[in-house]
Amino acid sequence: MTAFTIEREAGPTKGRYVIRKDGEEAELTWSVTSPTLIIADHTGVPDSFRGTGAGLALVTRLVEDARAEGFKIMPLCPFVNAQRRKHPEWADVFAV
Repeated sequence: MTAFTIEREAGPTKGRYVIRKDGEEAELTWSVTSPTLIIADHTGVPDSFRGTGAGLALVTRLVEDARAEGFKIMPLCPFVNAQRRKHPEWADVFAV
């Protein structure tokens, strides 16, 4: 997996993680339901990022922040949910 610079953009009700490269963005968006629960609702990775591990890097950052900040993730995004199933070691941060 390539090393990425991931920026976190967060507001009171929603936010996203974003990787920018050559004028394009890969993103993972979420909605805040409470201080202890967010809904991961969308992951978008342009074709230019495919095969680089950008999507996995975004989900990994979400998991790391959930552990550090004490919130749970409801994985409504199909990609996030698929990664959750592939990584049973992340079970502690998913609310399913």
